[in-house]
Amino acid sequence: MKLPPRVQLIDVGPRDGLQNEKQPVPAAVKIELVQRLQAAGLREIEVTSYVSPKWVPQMADNHEVMAGIHRQGGVRYSVLTPNLKGYEAAVADRPDEIVVFGAASEAFSQKNINCSIAESIERFVPVVAAARAAGIRVRGAMSCTVGCPYEGDIAPERVGYLAGLMKGIGVQRVDVADTIGVGTPRKVQAALEATLAHFGLDEVSGHFHDTYGQALSNTLAALELGIWNFQSSVAGLGGCPYAKGATGNVATEDVVYLLNGMGIDTGIDLDALVDAGAYISEQLGRPTGSRVGRALLARRAG
Repeated sequence: MKLPPRVQLIDVGPRDGLQNEKQPVPAAVKIELVQRLQAAGLREIEVTSYVSPKWVPQMADNHEVMAGIHRQGGVRYSVLTPNLKGYEAAVADRPDEIVVFGAASEAFSQKNINCSIAESIERFVPVVAAARAAGIRVRGAMSCTVGCPYEGDIAPERVGYLAGLMKGIGVQRVDVADTIGVGTPRKVQAALEATLAHFGLDEVSGHFHDTYGQALSNTLAALELGIWNFQSSVAGLGGCPYAKGATGNVATEDVVYLLNGMGIDTGIDLDALVDAGAYISEQLGRPTGSRVGRALLARRAG
């Protein structure tokens, strides 16, 4: 088993993490969170989305947030674009990468965006073409690759089908997401292997939620396959509105602690990252969702 010597983390806290918060989070707080993440050493940050404010009011300040960030050289700023209209709004804010999305579950696709998997990907054809022509990178988020709240287990063949569709429209790299956090190591590896039939090792990332406490185990399982890109969320922010009881993304602090202990480089300062998690948690009025964050903050207090 050859583990990767270095891992690149994409922190999705500012977008995926905050989008389901019921309380409005001021743009200034989101900007400060991004600043703290990049100061801690994050080189990829998913900042915001260009979904209709009617559906996701939390992201209505996308232009303000993108304009307020002090961009740092070597940091990639990505945004979610649900359609061509969203892409056109995003372009004005000069993202480095846009994210399009699809589900490996037909039932999830129908209930989430009222169309089939194939139709959902077809909608992104002009978005991907426009972004590629403009020199903007394109990432594809593949949700429910292990389990679905409506269908249950998802066969690896369904994941491969979605990955093939993404590749076919020009998506450059993909996230294999256990959206509702039901995955276990072997199931996650099967989903990743189905994706690797269409994308290279450098073009696939793991995105794990911790509903059943399996996210770090699944991260290790992905590392065993050589995966070296992962998405995580500072302070364990986030969840899934379509899955009852689904908790947030795996906490970035917890992943960094795991990787540090394995001698795998991330370029991230864990103490500064814990501070970023404590900052956003305080703004939300609750303790950090990161176990490592809570442990290190308690140690400091002691």
